[in-house]
Amino acid sequence: MRSLINHRHIHFGERRYTCDMCNKAFSDKSLLIRHRRKHGSERPYNCDACNKALSDKSLLIRHQHIHSGERPYNCDMCNNSFSRQSRLTAHKDIHNGERPYNCDECNKAFSDKSLLIRHRRIHSGERPYTCDMCSKAFSRQIHLTGHKRIHSGERPYTCEMCSKAFSHQSHLTDHKRIHNGEQPYICDMCSKAFSQQRHLTAHKRIHSGERPYTCEMCNKAFRDKSLLIKHLRIHGGERPYTCDMCSKAFSQQSHLKAHKRIHSGERPYACDICSKAFSQQGHLTAHKRIHSGERPYTCDVCNKAFSVKSLLIEHRHIHSGERPYTCDMCSKAFSRQSNLTAHKRIHSGERPYTCDMCSKAFYRQRCLTAHKRIHSGERPYNCDACNKAFSVKSLLIRHKRIHSGG
Repeated sequence: MRSLINHRHIHFGERRYTCDMCNKAFSDKSLLIRHRRKHGSERPYNCDACNKALSDKSLLIRHQHIHSGERPYNCDMCNNSFSRQSRLTAHKDIHNGERPYNCDECNKAFSDKSLLIRHRRIHSGERPYTCDMCSKAFSRQIHLTGHKRIHSGERPYTCEMCSKAFSHQSHLTDHKRIHNGEQPYICDMCSKAFSQQRHLTAHKRIHSGERPYTCEMCNKAFRDKSLLIKHLRIHGGERPYTCDMCSKAFSQQSHLKAHKRIHSGERPYACDICSKAFSQQGHLTAHKRIHSGERPYTCDVCNKAFSVKSLLIEHRHIHSGERPYTCDMCSKAFSRQSNLTAHKRIHSGERPYTCDMCSKAFYRQRCLTAHKRIHSGERPYNCDACNKAFSVKSLLIRHKRIHSGG
């Protein structure tokens, strides 16, 4: 009889039980009791997998789906599955196109009321969910839950193929595409495919030219936030990535990865014309211009063209007289970074380039290259006046003075 009475309240809209803390009303007393636990500290239901405590049994059942990976609610139109009934209900509106909830500020429409409530926080700036450890605030509960795992170290989402664990379900979903090769996000302008939505969004800015992320120190603009974060390390001098073999530090993970190939000798990028191999993709791209003759970077003072942008930048120092690279041991200045690096080896005695035929060591790569011609007999520099050949370009220049009378 009591259940029938409570059931009737649902039909008549009667809500007789009111929370004395927030004035929220309920049609059933048990719902009020359950609700009050949100205000208090009572959490009688514990997860046996991670010992997390919850205020309601239904929340515990829902939470346990995280560990089991269970998604018991299936869409009968696209076979997509969900861990919660509410998420399936909201998802089905995608198929029927219904969006009954409109934002009164921007008129954007949503299929679910909770999505509208969440969206309104963009306009209001409201962040109602606060971390009790660091006071960082969030606009969504799920973002706060994910953030708290930074403090706890919890990684409840595990890849069943390689056992790598993640703090967010979305990170696991993205990771799985490494194994299955799935690239569901396709550019509608060039058909290039991506495994993550954010990579596609950043890629599209190549076509549009959009650069929404600007450095407040030098006004340089970037199409992706991660590129701005990397750039800011130039101003801050931050180098968080350290080589575990020589302790050299870098501002970017990719630079450290490329640097480690010096120690391993790995050269994964090979030229398909001459088979010469390189440790970095950029070096291969620049090398290919030797074969094509392409020189896309032109000096606006003397019109000299270069195959690599860094060579143009260094060349401009000839016109400006600038020598921005200074030795911190003897204060000698150089117009090129590579010249400073080689110069420092005079002080350190380092000779990293060794001949594999006679073990003679050199402090510059080009010195080793020239030395190897002693063993091979190669003489690639020919005098156009008498056809005499030389192993080193400087010897050819010296020889030409004989013909010029210099």
